[in-house]
Amino acid sequence: MRILVVDDERPIVDILRFNLQKEGYEVIEAYDGEEAVKKAATMSPDLILLDVMLPKLDGFGACKKIRENQSTPILMLTAREEEVDKVLGLELGADDYITKPFSVRELMARIRANMRRNNGEELGKNEDVDKIEIGEFILDCNKYELYRENELIYLTVREFELLRFFATRKDKIFSRESLLEQVWGYEYYGDVRTVDVTVRRLREKMETDASNPQYIITKRGVGYYLVK
Repeated sequence: MRILVVDDERPIVDILRFNLQKEGYEVIEAYDGEEAVKKAATMSPDLILLDVMLPKLDGFGACKKIRENQSTPILMLTAREEEVDKVLGLELGADDYITKPFSVRELMARIRANMRRNNGEELGKNEDVDKIEIGEFILDCNKYELYRENELIYLTVREFELLRFFATRKDKIFSRESLLEQVWGYEYYGDVRTVDVTVRRLREKMETDASNPQYIITKRGVGYYLVK
């Protein structure tokens, strides 16, 4: 499995490379945002570790450009504590973020969880279907695609997995903590805001009025569920 590590601080890249290679991953390196976008497009990484503070093009800009035509899982690395920065990264299409300084154990847990989800592991339970109808939408589980009639609705891997999870469990309510564990695979790490932002992104892509959703519904104080 190939991981693109993007950080302008070479000592951090060295540490990440050492630990990732020890776990058996192939490592690609980039030291600015423009280089990250090019290598993401040409070298087909299975996951991207993307720092926010980068020269030439910052992590937010790089994330946005990568998401224009790639669904590769992106974990943003940030030293910033401001909530708006974390939410912005998720809204631009990042799958999650991890704040510096972080433990190698936590980082590896996040990477393994995203790798499993991206490669279809642990997804077969109660989900052995090819296509699912959700109102006017068709979810193609083989192609990881969502269609409204003949129109393709672009989804990231995480958005697709969350929607498929809901669609195979019609009308069942799940807490944000439960979704984080079952869809993202984070039993001990993770921030429930990741779930909220992903739900919001799905609503913006599926709903006529995202502020008055007809598909992904919030049960106040409990969690989310899908109405098909």
